[in-house]
Amino acid sequence: MGLLVLRCFYILLASGIGVMAIRADAVPIPFAENPVLTFFGILGVSILLIVADIIIPRKRVDWISAVYFGILIGLILTYALNIAIAPMFPVNEGGVSLWHQVITIILAVNICYLCISFLLQTRNDFRFVIPYVEFQKNVKGSRPFIMDTSVIIDGRIADVVDTLIIDNRLIIPSFVVAELQRVADSSDRNRRTRGRRGLDVLNRLQTMPNIEVELDETDLIEMKGQPVDMKLIILTKHMEGKLLTNDYNLNKVAKVQGVEVINLNDLANVMKPIFLPGERLEVDVIKTGDEIGQGIGYLDDGTMVVIEGGRNHIAERIAVTVTSVLQNSAGRMIFGRFEYTAKKLASAPVALNELASGNLTKRMHS
Repeated sequence: MGLLVLRCFYILLASGIGVMAIRADAVPIPFAENPVLTFFGILGVSILLIVADIIIPRKRVDWISAVYFGILIGLILTYALNIAIAPMFPVNEGGVSLWHQVITIILAVNICYLCISFLLQTRNDFRFVIPYVEFQKNVKGSRPFIMDTSVIIDGRIADVVDTLIIDNRLIIPSFVVAELQRVADSSDRNRRTRGRRGLDVLNRLQTMPNIEVELDETDLIEMKGQPVDMKLIILTKHMEGKLLTNDYNLNKVAKVQGVEVINLNDLANVMKPIFLPGERLEVDVIKTGDEIGQGIGYLDDGTMVVIEGGRNHIAERIAVTVTSVLQNSAGRMIFGRFEYTAKKLASAPVALNELASGNLTKRMHS
């Protein structure tokens, strides 16, 4: 509402300026002969500025500050250099020589460009502070989380955000978005499905009101020619953030590089129910294990249970006493021993029993 009022006031002000210019004969002769063209010309320029403002709705203060201070510093340096080179040019009757003016303009353009370019490339290293007014974004959390492709495709991060546990900024680098796009455009059906799922999760995160998601376009010199994993590590160090990933190898490499890593698999394992040695649980035995006498079952959350003495109880629900628990970033595995049969799984398919005993494999080969 405020922007609409401002734009209407701006158009009225531009119209008033056009009328004043015509009445004061302040326009060049070709335009003065056609006052209607002059009026609509001034009005058209103001409308074009409003259209440009609407087309680019999200303007960053650091970009505007970089351009402003770049031009200011460039003009100051140009003025200082102009004083230094002034004795090199003779002064004619009309004042400053033409060559002196040309060189001054060339210096001003080039120095201003270099200053703006330098400030734009280093805008993330410091903030521009106007006296008494500091333009600083009110960010949530202390350190940002830089997300990789695997954690976006996984999708659980959106559910975690829904729980309001995370209030840190989620940073999604532009090269990660580009990688998601390449995966989504892949000719392989599985990769294409994964890529599209990642893009859907990204859109979901951007629409969540309780989290701040930022698409970052930082392009450091150290990142040139590096693979995506190394770019993530370099960017995380640069932003002093934490890397959010499900990639086991990236997890290990990042820790070697001294980068703090948050692995959603570790978080999921921590949130699973804790089973201590000596506790008893019931599990369905669905296949044989690698060792003699072992049976394999799974809990509802997908945790594998290796059962000593469970080979002869395929397609049965048995009671198991926990002997040990193995847990790492790749998942969790429970070891236990058979106690007694709790229930026969009459609905278990015959093929499952045959597969567990190896008969189905033999029959396929025959």
